[in-house]
Amino acid sequence: MNWADANPVWLAPAMMIASGSIHAVVNAILKGGKDKMAGRAVIDGSSAVLMLPATLLVPLPDGAWGWLASTALLHCAYLYALVRAFETSDFSAAYPILRGTAPLVTAALAIGVFGEPASGRELAGIALIGAAMFVMVSGRHISRAGLGWALFTGVTIAGYTVIDAHGVRAAPTPLSFIVWMFVLMGSLTTTMFALLSRGAIFATARTQWRPGVAAGALSVLTYGLALSAFARGPTAPLAALRETGMVTALLIATFFLKERVTFGRAAGVLGILGGAVLILTR
Repeated sequence: MNWADANPVWLAPAMMIASGSIHAVVNAILKGGKDKMAGRAVIDGSSAVLMLPATLLVPLPDGAWGWLASTALLHCAYLYALVRAFETSDFSAAYPILRGTAPLVTAALAIGVFGEPASGRELAGIALIGAAMFVMVSGRHISRAGLGWALFTGVTIAGYTVIDAHGVRAAPTPLSFIVWMFVLMGSLTTTMFALLSRGAIFATARTQWRPGVAAGALSVLTYGLALSAFARGPTAPLAALRETGMVTALLIATFFLKERVTFGRAAGVLGILGGAVLILTR
């Protein structure tokens, strides 16, 4: 019996919730590195190398090349903005903002532009998750530059999320889109960061390649789970569920980065969990 067919209701949401938690770990590793640009180049370059052999094992993504080209270019903008956000802000300030922006813009694009269905309960859950994210950073100092980069990062996340959700459905198999996306995205972003740093990232990468490679493998896992989930269900509610990873991010910030848990952040976690319950309740 096929496992996916046996669990059609909760499998995609479970994939997305797991994806969100792993994504928080990847970004914490990036934030913890000294050189954010070099760290991101190692993460995405190693993801591309890991997936390159798989291009020989999956069908060509015919029907999805346009989506692949679009997402690779948009990922370049996203990753540059992400690096700038982490360079100018604390993890606990920037991450909730950029992740909180994403599900709201994703919902607007998926439902308003592409006409995907969403129930009133799911819309309420999306709104609650988005609002809870911003509650978590209320009163937290963040510079104008940091806020701008975090918001722009959230917009790019929403853009590539909608593109990838359609691309993974257009490809012959979800795996073919996933494999080729990581290869193309990793190649382009590593080249971009190498050009922006005039090759300096390669010297810096030698001192932080171990956590970068580990994060690269986790990056394949986190977004592979997300894209597999998108192949099974509607974009907006699933994208919002990925933001439950902010609970993991809060735990990382508290126990590993030694940041203080405020009432607002605790209330934000409860809001995220409440939004997830609304989306998951049938």
